[in-house]
Amino acid sequence: MLAGVIVLFLMFYKSFPSPKCPPPVAHSWRQAKQAHFHSTAEVTKRPNGTTATQKKDRPILLLWLWPENKRFHLQDCETLFRINGCNLTDDRSLYSRSQGVLFFHRAIQDDLSNLPYSPRPRFQRWIWLNTDSPTNTRRIAGIKGLFNLTLSYRKDSDIQARWPLTLKRNTDEDFVLPEKERLLCWIVDSTGLHTKSRESYSYYRELVKHIKVEVFYSAEFSKAEDYFQTVSSCKFYLSFENSIHRDYITETFNAPLAAGTVPVVLGPPRGNYEDFAPGTSFIHVNDFPDAFKLAEFLLKLDKDNKAYMRYFHWRRFYTARRHLTEENNEFAHAICQACHHVSINKAYRVVPDLNKWFFV
Repeated sequence: MLAGVIVLFLMFYKSFPSPKCPPPVAHSWRQAKQAHFHSTAEVTKRPNGTTATQKKDRPILLLWLWPENKRFHLQDCETLFRINGCNLTDDRSLYSRSQGVLFFHRAIQDDLSNLPYSPRPRFQRWIWLNTDSPTNTRRIAGIKGLFNLTLSYRKDSDIQARWPLTLKRNTDEDFVLPEKERLLCWIVDSTGLHTKSRESYSYYRELVKHIKVEVFYSAEFSKAEDYFQTVSSCKFYLSFENSIHRDYITETFNAPLAAGTVPVVLGPPRGNYEDFAPGTSFIHVNDFPDAFKLAEFLLKLDKDNKAYMRYFHWRRFYTARRHLTEENNEFAHAICQACHHVSINKAYRVVPDLNKWFFV
């Protein structure tokens, strides 16, 4: 009996924690947060050696080729546009898991040799990105039925690449006209104003015979603030498109709207512009029989402030956002719109004949 009592005592004594071993420490708040983060995300390594965090509950959008190699921070969709519904990446090792793969038209080779070799997963959608007009787009025969989604300036695209006007929440705010130092301005990307043959330059050469046009070159503006400040200093701005096609209304129209200037537009018909902005927000060259009559009208408005201010009545209800002017951000808005689309649209579709749809 004595031996049994001793054995039971020793077993009971050893069951207590050792005084030399401290009890386990609970996770700190930071450790708990990291544990939760890694339970819902994974870190993948990119080809350039950097790492990108992939949220497991978000679809992956793969940039197969950066448009013109103009790279922006992959987090810019969230920081610039509050779009965070997808995992944007350029890591091709994630191809088989990507719900969307984005291809820039200008980068596609004629023989399609730089497109993926691996079979396309059934859940995956290929997105065709093109911001050029048909005049400036080369035809590639092999892409007719290759893509699932279109991303362009066209209104009937699956994803639109444009800067739309937005409704204001407070309609009581008064619009303050920026100080005007110039009458009519134009910012162009070339010094060849007298050698260009396209319609916009032809019209300019006729217009400048009747009214002064202050011309600036886009290379002069390294900062967005300088660009918009120059546009806002003009009463009127030549929003001339480089080619005329349905819906082809670019940032050259958005710039004066956002800067507080009246755009004078040359592009698709007036009705097409009114699909995207109030008809009283701009002046269309087609409203006049020739450049002389347009110049005459602008000079008259310059002396009639009440009539001029009517072109800003729309600002009581809408606001125009400044587009990105930095070179590396040229395609950021369009790409981020694709990210938003794949995060909210799961339907599968195919573009039967891309060339037939676009080249009309």
